[in-house]
Amino acid sequence: MVFVRERIGNISAVSLIGILIIILLISIVFAVSIGVVSIPFRDVWEILIYNVFDKISFGTIQLGDPSVLGSGMYYDIVWNIRSPRVFLAAIVGMTLAMAGVVMQATVQNPLADPYILGMSSGASLGATVAIAIGATTLLGVSLGSASIAVFAFIGSIIASFSVLGLSALGGRMTTTKLILSGTIISSLMGAFSNLIIVLFADAEEMQSITYWLLGSFGSAQWYKIGIPLLAFIIVLLYFITQLRNLNTMLFGDEVATTLGVDLAKKRVIYVTFTAVLTACAVCFCGVIGFVGLMIPHIVRGITGNNHWKLMPLSILVGGIFMIWADILARTILSGAELPIGIITAVCGAPIFAYIMIKKTYTFN
Repeated sequence: MVFVRERIGNISAVSLIGILIIILLISIVFAVSIGVVSIPFRDVWEILIYNVFDKISFGTIQLGDPSVLGSGMYYDIVWNIRSPRVFLAAIVGMTLAMAGVVMQATVQNPLADPYILGMSSGASLGATVAIAIGATTLLGVSLGSASIAVFAFIGSIIASFSVLGLSALGGRMTTTKLILSGTIISSLMGAFSNLIIVLFADAEEMQSITYWLLGSFGSAQWYKIGIPLLAFIIVLLYFITQLRNLNTMLFGDEVATTLGVDLAKKRVIYVTFTAVLTACAVCFCGVIGFVGLMIPHIVRGITGNNHWKLMPLSILVGGIFMIWADILARTILSGAELPIGIITAVCGAPIFAYIMIKKTYTFN
């Protein structure tokens, strides 16, 4: 790892970001092209360009001509079926990676991840309620097929703010109280989820709940991308202005105070933004573990702790990783799809074990 860091150190952060952007674009095209029906790279690229930049000439084909790229089997597979899935995977991967970077700095521990605030258990409880009880309305408003996402989002937000409230009792919020409060709320939410499953869920609903808890992009559609993408952009723009404070957090509360940074106040703001961001991501795809823990740790081992490098590189690596994890999830078994949470767990567990064995619990 030290050798890799020395080699990477000879490459500027801007160059590395550019390389990762190219890899991300190639990964998107490859992910869209692969499947039961294999589609040539050129066709995928042209269809994507046709929809993103209409009326643009590309090679010998006029992309503004709908008769060429605006219809047909390839068009439907590329744009209406595979593209929403791939783009949602990329957005969720980037979201969880960014949330992991922020949470690890906030609690000053590289073992932290976005779900430390009980967001995953809260989302699971909300989704379990929607599936097992058949909740399709909320306050008299019909939710239809979006009921699971809405209830998962609400559950995630309730869990997160419960953790914030509990950790603030008896004085100022600290990292230790935040972690312990997250453990308490997660256990409580998990207990309620299991109770609902025992009392209300039948075999078919149990399968749906289990599949949702392990995560999947199989139900991705274009309308499901808007909210996670908007949340990602807004929170990213905010944290771009907070990179100096995130660096300061790594030195601890005492040093931060001498530098004029109120960590208690910043911690509440950062946790709130991270909670909403993560909730927007998981409500459409289920709980996908280890990404927020694994990606920042890998990138940190190569580039160091400076968030001016760590944040953008982790975001790009997170998007690339999630795209390839989804490729494995839908191609590793013939005629079947693995929940993506299994893939991320297989990749993330060894990383977690490595951190434990090396005892790299700090950023020093």
